[in-house]
Amino acid sequence: MLNGRKRLIAAACSIFATVAVLGLVPGSASAEPDVDDVKAQVNRLYHEAEQASERYNDARLELTELKRDLGSLKADERRQDARLSAVREQVRDSVVRQYEGQGMSAVGQVVVSEDPQAFLDKLSTMSAFNDLQSQLFDDYSRELKALDIRHDATAERLAEMAKTKQQLADEKATIDDKLAQAKELLGRLQAAAAPAPAPTTSTSRSSTVRYANVPVSGRAGVAVQYALDQVGDAYVYGATGPDAYDCSGLTMAAWGAAGVSLPHSSSAQYSSGPQVASSDLQPGDLVFYYQPISHVGIYIGNGQIVDAANPSTGVRVAGVFSMPFSGAVRPG
Repeated sequence: MLNGRKRLIAAACSIFATVAVLGLVPGSASAEPDVDDVKAQVNRLYHEAEQASERYNDARLELTELKRDLGSLKADERRQDARLSAVREQVRDSVVRQYEGQGMSAVGQVVVSEDPQAFLDKLSTMSAFNDLQSQLFDDYSRELKALDIRHDATAERLAEMAKTKQQLADEKATIDDKLAQAKELLGRLQAAAAPAPAPTTSTSRSSTVRYANVPVSGRAGVAVQYALDQVGDAYVYGATGPDAYDCSGLTMAAWGAAGVSLPHSSSAQYSSGPQVASSDLQPGDLVFYYQPISHVGIYIGNGQIVDAANPSTGVRVAGVFSMPFSGAVRPG
């Protein structure tokens, strides 16, 4: 009969058989997954959740831009509507004058004018009355068409906003789903897995000073020290501090403390400065991981970064090549 430990691991096996995303190789009913394999699957779930989180951050940035565009379009629409109203008034006045018989012939106006010479001086303008009236109607048609274009553009932006909001909801659901799967695995295997080792001095707040041993000053120095001061803080998807962060939230806050504004998105931050080779890294550089980019940390020197890793690990110090390296940039 299986003891308590084996029963828990057997229960985990059933999860692997039913949750396709875990991707374990099927085996016999008595096969027992290695604890390291289980941890790897949990980390995979965390990474998939982070990918969704970064897509969520990208969509949120896009939504902000769409709202800004929409505001500009509506302002254009109001200005265009005002221009159309002015032309509409001119057309209406012209039609009313015609209807009331005020469109008197040029000869008749010479006859009744108190100053015929003055009127004759303006005859060229008066003789072009029909052309002027035709121009008014052309103006009206053109301004109406321009207003329709702005109406269409506004409607297009509204549709894009609705699509982006749906994308936000979908990505949030993906994050929640991946986290729920990871938590379920961790809960079922808690008793079976070996106790997690106590945090070493390399990841505790009290020891962050030991890492700040690479000469760095200026804004990069402020960003590095800020990141080091957060080591040990919690990882929360979408968080930007002061007590919890996601990966791009941490780098955004670190460089924000140095007076440099970064977007809350790892892929967007990749465009925040000139790219640098891995061999030329300097403290303060942003280091990016995976393809497509879905994780970012800040280089602190000596082959190390500070990053907000995942909900189990939090903000930590790690090796610069501890994850699949995809590039680096130098903000500021």
